[in-house]
Order: sequence, then C-alpha cells, then structure tokens
Amino acid sequence: MKINSNHHSGRESRVESRRPMRVARQLSCPRPSTLDPRLSAGAFTLIEMILAIGVAAIVLVAVNAVFFTALHLRDATQTAVDEATPVTQAVTTIRRDLQCAVTPKPNGVLSGDFKTGFVTSIGISDPVAAEMFTATGALSANAPWGDIQRVTYELKAPADRATAGKDLVRSVTRNLLTAATPDVEDQWLMGGVESIQFSCFDGAQWLPAWDTSDSTTGNTNLPVAVRVLIQMAGNNNPATRPQPIQILVPIDSQSRSNLTITASATGS
Repeated sequence: MKINSNHHSGRESRVESRRPMRVARQLSCPRPSTLDPRLSAGAFTLIEMILAIGVAAIVLVAVNAVFFTALHLRDATQTAVDEATPVTQAVTTIRRDLQCAVTPKPNGVLSGDFKTGFVTSIGISDPVAAEMFTATGALSANAPWGDIQRVTYELKAPADRATAGKDLVRSVTRNLLTAATPDVEDQWLMGGVESIQFSCFDGAQWLPAWDTSDSTTGNTNLPVAVRVLIQMAGNNNPATRPQPIQILVPIDSQSRSNLTITASATGS
C-alpha cells in the first residue's frame, strides 16, 4: 500500500508540475483579434467593391458591343456572298456556253443556227434573247444524249409577284433528233434582272441582233465576239442604280468558206 501511494503521489506531482507551463503558454500566445489592423489591411472596402463592379460592367458593355458588331458584319458578309453566288454562277454558265458554241451549218441538226436579239425558239412560247447550239452538255451513262445541246436565254416573270425584276432562265434542249416538239428544261440562274442584251461583233461594229439563218444579212458565221449586258432591277436614280453586269467573250470557233480557202491558197 505504501508503494501504490507513492506511485500515485508521483504522478500527481508530475501533472501539477506541467500545469503552470500550459498556463504560461496560453498567456504568452493570446488568440488573434479580428480588430487587428494587420489582418484588416488585406480586405476590400465597399468603395473598392463598387469600383471593381463598375469597371467590370464597362468591360462587359465594350465586349458586348464588339460581339454584336462582329455578328452584324458576319450577317452582312453572308448576305453579300449569297447575293453574289447566283450572279457568279450565271456569268460562268453564259461564258461557257458562248465559248463552246458550235459553228452553224445550213439546215444542220447538231450544228444549228446562232441567234441573238428578238428570237423565236421552238418549244418556248415567249421570245428569247439568244439561241445557240453549244457543246456543253454533260455526258451520262443513264442519258442517251450527246454533248451538243440547244440553249436559250430569256427573262420570265418570277413566282413571287412582289419580287422586283424578272428571273433569268436558261432553257436547254438535249434531244435534237426528235421529230416532235422537243422537251425543254428550264434552269433558273438568278432573279431580280431587269433586262439582258446580247451584242455581237462582226469585226468592225457591235450589232444588237445576229441570225446565221438569214442569208440576207451576210452574218452566216459566228461573230468574232459576244458582249452580254445584264441590268439588275433597281430604282431609276442614276446615283443608286446598280451598274450593269458586262460579259465579253471572244469566239474562236469559226468556219471558213471555200472562197476564203481558195483565196488563201492562191495567195500562198
């Protein structure tokens, strides 16, 4: 019993000896106060928060203005591209048809006449601006047609009556050997056209009409060049009226008569 009492008394003495040190540590390291100026120096004041929110709002307004300007520019560019695409395709198609025009032959079937002006074409009720035989037909294993086809260009009333101008239509006849009225396929090129004019150059002057089937005019061959003027629909104010689209195509395919060949051979 004495031994146990001494043991407990030793433990109690050691615990009592440690208590003053813990109390001393608590006194020497006081708990930090929220009113300490060293801690409050890193916080934001109300005025700083208001200024930060104001600057952020100004930046967002500027970004919003730039974003909507970019969207408007994109829409304007897309509209311009959409409007220019049919014009580009129409110009390319007309140029290709003229460049591949077949040399006319009297009473020819696959090499018919070349006509411009006020032309009446078989299978088309209204007069056309130009009629030609051209080697631009697409060959296909599913269609029995060759590459030579008859092509006409004319203006037709649009389906939407509220639309300004008329539609430029390319009519194609593939079956040139039929005895009946040939089937004509209309291909829409572009809308909003006021007028289209084909002028032919004979080497000295531009003529508004050309007909290789009329022997009285002397123009029984292809012209040296063809000029196409397409006037888009618009107001009558010259300042804001759209400029006409002009296409100039030289014609390289021309037949030579026996008289020309004889004269050339004699001269040589």
